[in-house]
Amino acid sequence: MTDIQSFIQDEVKILAFKKVEINESLIKSKLLDSITLVELLVVIEEKTGKTFPQHMINEEYLDTISMICNVLETL
Repeated sequence: MTDIQSFIQDEVKILAFKKVEINESLIKSKLLDSITLVELLVVIEEKTGKTFPQHMINEEYLDTISMICNVLETL
């Protein structure tokens, strides 16, 4: 899973112009807005072939890279 964590970190850096740690807030901190979050999810879905269920696209499930990876493990 560290490969996907690194991939997501790189993508967040591209979208937010800032390197983040795996447990750093992306949404609550307002680092990513709704548009950049969707852009991130699209790239992750293209990379992994997994689709995030609509009900999981919120800060409860996707606020950190670690949380995103946990969701990916359940898909």
